[in-house]
Order: sequence, then C-alpha cells, then structure tokens
Amino acid sequence: MDVDDGSVSDLTALGLARYEARVYLALVRRESYTAAEVAREADVPRQRVYDVLDALVRRRLATVRPGRVATFSAVAPELATARLMALQRESLERLEQVSSALVTALLPVWSDGRTKTDPLDYIEVLRDPKAIAERFADIQEQAGRELLSFSQRPFLAPVANTEGIAAVRRLRRAGGRARAIYTHDALNDAEVLEHVRCFSEAGEEARFIAELPLKLIIADASLVLCDMPDPVAGTGATTALYIEHPALANCLQLAFQSVWDRADPTNTARGVQTSQSEC
Repeated sequence: MDVDDGSVSDLTALGLARYEARVYLALVRRESYTAAEVAREADVPRQRVYDVLDALVRRRLATVRPGRVATFSAVAPELATARLMALQRESLERLEQVSSALVTALLPVWSDGRTKTDPLDYIEVLRDPKAIAERFADIQEQAGRELLSFSQRPFLAPVANTEGIAAVRRLRRAGGRARAIYTHDALNDAEVLEHVRCFSEAGEEARFIAELPLKLIIADASLVLCDMPDPVAGTGATTALYIEHPALANCLQLAFQSVWDRADPTNTARGVQTSQSEC
C-alpha cells in the first residue's frame, strides 16, 4: 500500500528529516530491506541512504540485522511515534530552559535601560539586512579569544563566509576556540554541509540539534549579536540586536553551554569527505 505525502509531512512535523521519513515509511511495508532495496523503494539517493538508516537506528526507529549484507527493519509505528514525541518533549524542555535563561539575562538589561536617556550606549538596534551583515562581520573580526554561535538559515553572511573562516583560523592559532550549533536539517543541505566542513577544517567545533530558538553569536564573553524575529509581522521581518554588555554575554554563554551539552556531536564524515572543493 502506498503511503501518501501526508504521512511524510506528519513525520517531519515530529522531527524527522524528509529522507528519514520516506525511508521509515518504506521500511514499514515489509519485514526487512537491504540498504540498496530501501533506497529504491523510498526513492532516496543510494549515497545518502546509509546516513539516513544510521540516523533512524540511532533514534531507535529502525533496527539493523548484521550479516554478509546488513538488513534493516522498522520498529512498530506506535513505538516509533512515541519515541519521536519524547524527543519533541525533550527539545521543548531545552527551549524552555534557553528561553528562561534569555529572559533572566535580558530583563536586567531592559530594566536598566529604562533609567537611561540613551539606551543605545551599549545596544544597537538593526533592521537593515546589510547593516546586520556588517555587524556580523565586525563581531567575527573583533573576536580575540572565543566565538560561540547558534547557526541556522537564513544566514547573516554568504554561506562561504570566508571572513568567518579566517576568523576561526586566527582564533585557533592564538589558542582560542570557535563553537557552533547547527540544526539537524543542515545535514540534508549540501551547501550548508560544505559550510560546516570548511569551518571544521579551519578549527571550528560543531554540534547539531533539532531546533534553535534564534540566531546568535557571542564574542569574547562581551559582544552579542542576535536576531529577534517579528512575531506580529509574519513576513519573515526581523530585528537584530548588537550588544556590548559582558554581563549579558556571560549569561548567554551559560544558555549556549546548556544547548551545547545536549546537542549531537558532528557526524558528517560521509557527507563532507566526498567534496573536493577548497575552503
């Protein structure tokens, strides 16, 4: 029996990537498949199906039976959906922790700002995309010890971001560090995966998580650039805040560390080793 696109969309809403949803739905159709068979059945590229199957096995949505040719089976749908719901609840709990930390960090800044005649002494409000991109380049250039970022589309800089790669290399030579957290959907985007590979070769440490609350970059525990999507406009409009405030930056560092501790380590070897491009 064919499974319609609605089932794929429902599984992606529960946290699976589209390829993962299609492979799982193919696996439920019979007792077991080889990787090659399920790639044909799910219409997933052969070179991608191994990563997709590995991801399903790690999430305990599929099982693998070793042998001369390994075969894969789906776990029961009621068990699979229960596990996906549990992961979604964990993700929501993490976002609530980040949200609470952000409120704790921003409230003193906001309250302090009520007493100042010029709150832009340390906060710059940016709405023009070009100005936001310029501030993003500035914060990378100014970093002398550390860069921490929540990174997700749409990027503030071109995906290649040669200035950012140069900044990461400079930090590592000076004994500093750069860490970035990307969303899981980056693993299904060849362009973003190439970005991750280039930054990794430059010395960036990367991890992946299902969702990020916003885009954020922190430099040297003192400079912060974050986006604040407009919840009213509904048109993708966003406002960015560029803040020079060590207390806020330190608090956001704690929020970053909380997400970092729960994120998945980089596991993109198959995806990046095939690329021959230079970073």
